[in-house]
Amino acid sequence: MASKVKNMTSGSPGKLIMAFAVPLMLGNIFQQLYTMVDTMVVGQIVGVEALAALGAADWLVWLVLGLASGMTQGFSILVSQYYGADNLEKLRKAVALSYVLTGILAVVVLTVSQLVVHRVMLFLNTPADIIDMSMLYLRIVFCGIPIIAAYNILAAVLRAMGNSRSPLTAMIVAALINVCLDLLFVAVLGWGIAGAAAATVIAQGFSAVYCFGVLRKLDILSLTKKDFRPDAGLSGRLLQLGAPIAVQNMIISIGGLVVQYVVNGFGFLFVAGFTATNKLYGLLELAAISYGYAITTYVGQNLGAGEIRRIKKGITSGTVMAVITSLAVGIIMVIAGRSILSLFVSGEPEQVTQVLNIAYKYLFIMSACLWVLYLLYVYRSAIQGLGNTVIPLISGIVEFMMRIGAALLLPRWIGQNGIFYAEISAWTGAAVLLGVSCFSMMRRTAN
Repeated sequence: MASKVKNMTSGSPGKLIMAFAVPLMLGNIFQQLYTMVDTMVVGQIVGVEALAALGAADWLVWLVLGLASGMTQGFSILVSQYYGADNLEKLRKAVALSYVLTGILAVVVLTVSQLVVHRVMLFLNTPADIIDMSMLYLRIVFCGIPIIAAYNILAAVLRAMGNSRSPLTAMIVAALINVCLDLLFVAVLGWGIAGAAAATVIAQGFSAVYCFGVLRKLDILSLTKKDFRPDAGLSGRLLQLGAPIAVQNMIISIGGLVVQYVVNGFGFLFVAGFTATNKLYGLLELAAISYGYAITTYVGQNLGAGEIRRIKKGITSGTVMAVITSLAVGIIMVIAGRSILSLFVSGEPEQVTQVLNIAYKYLFIMSACLWVLYLLYVYRSAIQGLGNTVIPLISGIVEFMMRIGAALLLPRWIGQNGIFYAEISAWTGAAVLLGVSCFSMMRRTAN
């Protein structure tokens, strides 16, 4: 059991956070790998229009899946606190009810998403020459919502107990499966964008099965029927933690949909360039996500154990590591970004050049401001680990307001390039709020 979970209430905060985050980074790299392979295969084999179709679907996918990932992330906060407090009875109960609530959520989200997806795509002014491909991709991905939700909750429980290695292994397996299926479905069988969607869902299924197998071997999580009995108080507490993060993700996604609406109005070549860079967004933020999970688990466990002083040390260490990492990632992307972006695009030389120019300009701007995003993740994750998911929700509202404000106004003032600053504006507004709130909460907690 010791090799499967990790207590973070003793030892060097910086080393613990880094040791936890590195496997997550590697796992996220593989997760981004199969997202990027989808895009590369589709862009190179099917063409620029198919690449644009993926981009037109991106934020809607993020909206739907963000509900599931946000809810499960919130559930894991309570799991980490019970684990840090060594309250095994409450731990098992929290895990069991998290499974039940995730299952209910998955069914609801699957049903609603399939009912409204076509109307939403029409509302977003999706170009006529790509809407059919976008719809096909979305229908298939949304059919996999229960599978994706299962992986999210299983991986969240493992991370809450200090195990970041098993989700890494799961992602490696999923990435390899996805690459093979992409090549089979798209390159060999010619299924196009539908093949890319199917490959992603199937690969995610293998990730869920692997994580489930790891959890079943943990003695402290030997769940019985008693653990699954309804408990209104505990279920309410789980929802109180999970719902704000899910709503936060939804609000951020709606802001992204507004951006997509504006981008769609610039034509499919601009959509393709915008999409190529957005497919690298995951690479830009993957270390930030990893530090975020590490800090949430670290803070949650130490709060449960009453180790308040260690929390401040951990946040400080996480901040330093995050800023240094963001600068390194930004420099690499500025230097190698155009070459990487070229992997996503094929077609007539004139079109390819235009798409790459759009994509690299957007990538350069995001890379230069990446440190703001990394600070956002550190502060938001620390606040969530302290058991407060309302302030992160408010930060999501700030992101929404800043993002849509920039998206609607800046293109009018400085042209198409103004849309590139919508994301930066959202990061900055949220980071300022979260930073002030985090320091304020730490002062109150210390007292």
